[in-house]
Amino acid sequence: MVLPMNWAKEFADLTCSAKEMADRLTMTGSKVECYENAADGVENVVIGRIESIVPHPDSDHMVICQVEVGQSAPLQIVTGAANLKVGDLVPVALDGSKLPGGVEIKKGVLRGVESCGMLCSLSELGLTVHDFPYAIENGILVLDERDYPDGMPAPGTPAVEALGMDDVVFEFEITPNRPDCLAVRELGREAAATFGVPFKDHTPVVKPGHGNVNDLLKVDIENSELCMRYCGAVVENVRVAPSPKWMRDRLRACGVRPINNLVDITNYVMLEYGQPMHCFDHKYVNGRHIHVRNAKPGEHIVTLDGVDRPLSEEMLVIADDAGPIGVAGVMGGEYSGTYESTTTVVFESAMFYGPSIRTTAKKLGLQTEASAKYSKGLDPNTCAPALARALELVQLLDAGDVVDGVVDIYPAPRTENRVPLRPEVINRLLGTSLSRQEMVDILLPLGFRLEGDVVVCPTLRNDVKRDCDLAEEVARYVGYNMMPSTLMKGVAEARPTPRQSFDEKLTRTLAGYGLWECENFSFYSAKCFDQINLPANDPLRNAVVISNPLGEDTSIMRTTALPSVMDVVARNFSARAAECAVFEQATEYLPSALADEVADNDFNDYPALCKKLAAEGKTPSDLLPTEVQKLILAAYGPQWDYLAMKGAVEGLLATAGIKDFTAKRNAEGTAFHPGRAADLFVNGEKVGTVGEVHPTVCANYGVKARVVAADLNLDKLFELRGGEPQFEPLPKHPATSRDLALVADETAAAADLAGCIKANAGENLESLTLFDVYTGEKVGEGKKSLAYNLVFRAADRTLTDAEVDEAIDRVLKALGEMGVTLRS
Repeated sequence: MVLPMNWAKEFADLTCSAKEMADRLTMTGSKVECYENAADGVENVVIGRIESIVPHPDSDHMVICQVEVGQSAPLQIVTGAANLKVGDLVPVALDGSKLPGGVEIKKGVLRGVESCGMLCSLSELGLTVHDFPYAIENGILVLDERDYPDGMPAPGTPAVEALGMDDVVFEFEITPNRPDCLAVRELGREAAATFGVPFKDHTPVVKPGHGNVNDLLKVDIENSELCMRYCGAVVENVRVAPSPKWMRDRLRACGVRPINNLVDITNYVMLEYGQPMHCFDHKYVNGRHIHVRNAKPGEHIVTLDGVDRPLSEEMLVIADDAGPIGVAGVMGGEYSGTYESTTTVVFESAMFYGPSIRTTAKKLGLQTEASAKYSKGLDPNTCAPALARALELVQLLDAGDVVDGVVDIYPAPRTENRVPLRPEVINRLLGTSLSRQEMVDILLPLGFRLEGDVVVCPTLRNDVKRDCDLAEEVARYVGYNMMPSTLMKGVAEARPTPRQSFDEKLTRTLAGYGLWECENFSFYSAKCFDQINLPANDPLRNAVVISNPLGEDTSIMRTTALPSVMDVVARNFSARAAECAVFEQATEYLPSALADEVADNDFNDYPALCKKLAAEGKTPSDLLPTEVQKLILAAYGPQWDYLAMKGAVEGLLATAGIKDFTAKRNAEGTAFHPGRAADLFVNGEKVGTVGEVHPTVCANYGVKARVVAADLNLDKLFELRGGEPQFEPLPKHPATSRDLALVADETAAAADLAGCIKANAGENLESLTLFDVYTGEKVGEGKKSLAYNLVFRAADRTLTDAEVDEAIDRVLKALGEMGVTLRS
């Protein structure tokens, strides 16, 4: 948002410098990004009067002019312009003057005749014919008396002053909670409050006209959720002409190109009130009836820029009885402008739902000043005053005859927020000791009213709803640098949550095993699914698609984090790292079934979607994907094989307090090797997979080493975690140990044998360790030998050999039922 200082002075008597104004406004919350003076590039250029013109003796197209510039004697200047006559007032660049672009003018000789300066054209001053419509574009700028109703400038007047270029323009960064400051008028209010001067507001006055607007215009709002208010007025006998210089100067300072009086009025009001407006030819409104509705299937519109644009049903349009004539809040249709043949216009001042306008503008690829303002969320109560201001300017500029009355459709008026004024609460929040009157003196100049002990907030300030909001208003005008320093009261204890402590404990454990933590983006390409051999029908391929991705490689949210960690392994391998061991605490995003249903039905109308969800007892948050926390480990190198990775995982489970878990062979053969991977189960629930990565997957990533990995569900581990470690005293009684060498089928799982031993050895079994596995001719073909060490101990006595032998007998009997025998 930009603010010309000369325009701001219309609302407040400002005598400060540009730097002081920028500094003070920034400190009161209206942040000034930068400011500049358009006249900074123009030096020593004045207004001169042509006293005489004679032909150049040595040129058939040059003339010699004597120019009065307020000095003791006229200056002689040679020019080739053909649009000059005696008495014209023109800008003169004197000897040593500077023009925009760094051009410097010096006294010189042209064809043997001395020239003491230069007469300037529009372009040489950085201006265009839109700024001075009476000027000749390719000739010298000749001042027109129509631009100076109070009298022409005297010779010697600085050109920047006479041409309206001596204005400082401030550029503001407007925060999302302050859409009211998208108006010059409200920034003027902020400036007045900042410098403690009265705010000089102006209430538009429209003189009585003729006729009745209801005879010429009818308006229906068919979707009051997307169009909160629509105001319309009619002006007959329009007289299209250039705008007066004061209006053109202000538009130019704001970066808006002047067009003609009607268009300039709408732009001027948009800047002054922050309310977008539009005027269009009444004769192109079929049936004199405006319908504010959603577009119908198959409809399209040719917008003012001449592009034929298809419309979708969630888009709001301004239509007549024949069809759309404008895209609401974005741009009018091809025939919704004003032309030389225009005699009657309709002025539109409406309020549309910001998110809908933002979505429509984005889908059409049509970002305009109006759509940008609507997207911020404006105040519907500004529509009527802005329209009144436009009609007032029509009468002031004699741009047409205003028809009496205004069509104003306002189904649900916005009401003012009412917040109790509690000085003690505000002082407690700010650490101040301000009196109630001091707070009132700050709030009243900002447009707030006081009714007893209640602050009535203007609807423009819909962001003020609570005590803390009032405290913010008070704080920014007291001055943050003036706030007293206070010590913290009470004791603030910031402690990690149980989940944070749990994750940190696992991280430290893995770091102790020599793994390095990495962190990857949560999005990647769908190609990753093929790289890890994910089946075509696997549900994990159903990913959340990013609507505006940075590129194809970041187009979906990850449903499995293994590809992310494999990318890290591949980069290390390509860098010739002899060993790599990494892990990541990763988030996976699994789409909700409700989101898939919405996508299938293409719900682009957000309010309609919210209604549908509410009817089902749901909210928009139910559309969000389910986030699953995973712990992914991957490693290669001399020290890393399947058993090493499994040992790291077992240590991790021990850190989590999980003592009893089982491992079952994973034979899926997707990302992991079908014969060298195991699924881990705790209390019957799968908590992850550990094993060697499939050779095909390694080849897809260009890794020629054998990679081992683990994919663990952190959420499950946290849910199944054990309690806090308890101290156990050293045993008082000795242990008894037995070794069993068992012969089983080669396909038998060691975990099954261990489970059978634990189930039958009794409560005195302290530990069970597999210490040897042997296959060969001594045990027979298709067989293998597994040697276990069993340690027995009782807490209250020394076990006898008979008790241990009885336990061993039970174990051997149970193993025998499984076809497992004692090795001879």
